[in-house]
Amino acid sequence: MEQKKRRRGDRKDGYLVRDIDSMHALAPYMLPNRADNEAFLTETLDMTNVIKYIDNKNADNPEFKYTFFQFLVAAIAKTIVLRPKMNRFYSGHRLYDRKDLLFSFVVKKQFSDSGMEVLATIKIDQDSDVPPIEQVYEKIKKIVFSVRKGDKQDSATDKMDILLKIPRPILRFAIRVLRWLEYHGKYPKALMCDDPYYSSVFLSNLGSIKMSADYHHLANWGTNSIFGIIGEMKPMPFYGEDGSVSVKKGLTLSMTIDERIADGFYFANSIKILRKLVENPELIDEPINKPID
Repeated sequence: MEQKKRRRGDRKDGYLVRDIDSMHALAPYMLPNRADNEAFLTETLDMTNVIKYIDNKNADNPEFKYTFFQFLVAAIAKTIVLRPKMNRFYSGHRLYDRKDLLFSFVVKKQFSDSGMEVLATIKIDQDSDVPPIEQVYEKIKKIVFSVRKGDKQDSATDKMDILLKIPRPILRFAIRVLRWLEYHGKYPKALMCDDPYYSSVFLSNLGSIKMSADYHHLANWGTNSIFGIIGEMKPMPFYGEDGSVSVKKGLTLSMTIDERIADGFYFANSIKILRKLVENPELIDEPINKPID
């Protein structure tokens, strides 16, 4: 997002939306909690072309492979850049355009019950000519190699561990203070930058652990307006316009969205762009802000 001059009412992480209709202005007063405004979207995606695209990317056998998760992060990122209302959030009964495009997810060091989990957040450059797939690839590669290298926790967990050392009555008071600061747009940036609930999209890749789930709630903490779940890729039936049925590799992408940030028509057209990127994965090799038909 192009950086604007900060004006009265703006936050360190967002620009106040001033041109707003009455419905969206009143919505946070009538339904103030984000979890009370969940809209649930789900798409079954034919991954046939994406499989070929990923295979071509990995043809040179790189040390760190390109993955379907990386592709979907890049596709969602490009969709949001082209559909900027998807990167909005409500806080303090006001609507904001988020300044940065941030994705959060959990990285598990080992696929075991005792395997350490690391919270990770990556920032996508919305004005870069570097294709989104390459941005995502390099940022995730850096995180994964860092996690594999040692047992160090992520900074978000480190900060939570510090908070848990505080006696409960004081901790409850501290959390109330943090909520007050958030409401007034003064939440500390040092805490915000590591908190996944301050990201544009919080993603859970359940397909990587062979698990199916279609829904995850939003949280009333932070500013996160979209929670996505990537399901397991497996053979699925797809129906043609002529009524024919074919079985292809596909997966389900589910998203829980704060419905106050836009309307259903805007959401529907955003999903069309995402579907277009999955059907034509070569578009993800173009600059992230380049429009598509």
